[in-house]
Amino acid sequence: MLIRTSDFVISNTDVSKCPAQNLPEYAFIGRSNVGKSSLINMLTGRKALAKVSGTPGKTQLINHFIINNEWFLVDLPGYGFARVAKTVKDKFQTLITKYILQRQQLVAVFVLVDIRHEPQKIDLEFMQFLGVNSVPFVIVFTKADKLKPGEAEAHVRRYGERMLQEWEELPRMFVTSSAKAAGRDEILDYIDQINRSL
Repeated sequence: MLIRTSDFVISNTDVSKCPAQNLPEYAFIGRSNVGKSSLINMLTGRKALAKVSGTPGKTQLINHFIINNEWFLVDLPGYGFARVAKTVKDKFQTLITKYILQRQQLVAVFVLVDIRHEPQKIDLEFMQFLGVNSVPFVIVFTKADKLKPGEAEAHVRRYGERMLQEWEELPRMFVTSSAKAAGRDEILDYIDQINRSL
């Protein structure tokens, strides 16, 4: 897929105020500091479409970006560690849950996972939530450039083995590096294939 245009549309905290267009939406989410903004910028080829911050928990809204005037890339607040009050974290959780369960245009959730770490309880529980609610999702491993050659494959394999303790089959997995644009074509081609099938 060639990204011709990518534009910010709206940020909000109310699912009912999301764009009214009946276009497919692909939501990106992960623990704070997983590299979500960098990945979004890498996918769209825009250096500052999504704001990159050194402070975890900066994304606090549902952010819609329209791509090629054909589909929406949705940047959701991160979950897990963030330097914010518990009441704010609870609002994040409510906002995320409402969007995922109520947004009919949502086609798939891209769950971002830092490839350098062992499977984290909070990530596995979030994927379980998606599975229980029959929400399609894929796993996007980030920061692959931080590992030595061969290590990324080993980490992905171990992650899959851990998931198969609870899942009958594994979701689609992508290995990415925002610094090297690795995985970009694979993710965009995946979205393109889904869009063509709708």
